This record gives sequence, structure tokens and C-alpha cells, in this order.
Amino acid sequence: MQAEPPRETPTLGETPPGGEGAHAWGHLRHGSDIGVWGRGRTREEAFERAAVALCGVITEPSRVVPREPVEVSCEAPDVEVLFTDWLNALIYEMSVRRMLFSRFEVRLADGHLEGRAWGEPVEVERHEPAVEVKAATLTGLEVRREPDGGWYAQCVVDV
Repeated sequence: MQAEPPRETPTLGETPPGGEGAHAWGHLRHGSDIGVWGRGRTREEAFERAAVALCGVITEPSRVVPREPVEVSCEAPDVEVLFTDWLNALIYEMSVRRMLFSRFEVRLADGHLEGRAWGEPVEVERHEPAVEVKAATLTGLEVRREPDGGWYAQCVVDV
């Protein structure tokens, strides 16, 4: 069995690899901070996958058992700001509840987001958290429709 070649992390401004079998989420290099992105068939799915990327900055998402649901709600004047508000709401919930998340559900309507994140309390030995994410920023912020009809969302998070 042959190992896959390592995937190069694109820098901010480069479009992550696309096409058949494209990754659904990932990270972008950006100085001392890191960009997160998600790709999906719908805006909601792109937001959900970017949330997985956000948690992937902290730990390997497969280490987090989606046991406890947490409700998240936010409003914003446009879809780009709503995206950063979603990620910032997740960062807040992870901080105050001392939890990590690995599964997400998003519903969008008229500048309003209703979401749910599933996760569990942090166990340092098992989750091995790498960094603390402080905030999702407007740097590199993009929510766009892709040529194939899918959606892509990205921004830089402050670590």
C-alpha cells in the first residue's frame, strides 16, 4: 500500500485544492495565525466544515466524542460577518464550558444562524490541545459560491 503524498497547506489567498474528492475543510498559513476553511454543497455545510477546521486547530477532531449538544444562535447584517460570528460563538462556548466540539449543524435564514455543536469536556491527556483560539477575525474573510455550485467559507483565526 502506497502512502499519499503530504498535502501542502495553501497560504491565505490561494484556493485550496478542489475537484473530485476535494478536502471538505482545512487550514491556511497566515503568519503567526492560521486560516480555517470549509467547503460544502450548501452555505450551511461550508459553515459546519469550517467549524471542524476551527476545532482542528486545537486538536485532531476524531479525538473528540460528540456527546453533549450545545445550542448556538447569532445574527449579522451579511453572510460573511455571520460566518465569523458563528466561529466566535463556538470559541466562546469552548472557552466557558471547557469543551471541544467535533460535529456541527447549521441552519441559515435571513441573516440569522441557528446552530448546534456536539462535543465533550476537554481531557488534556487524550485531546492534547495544541493552542487556544482567541477569535475569528475579518482577515481573509470570504464566503462564496464555487463554480461547481458548492460553497466555500474562510477566515483567519487569532491563536
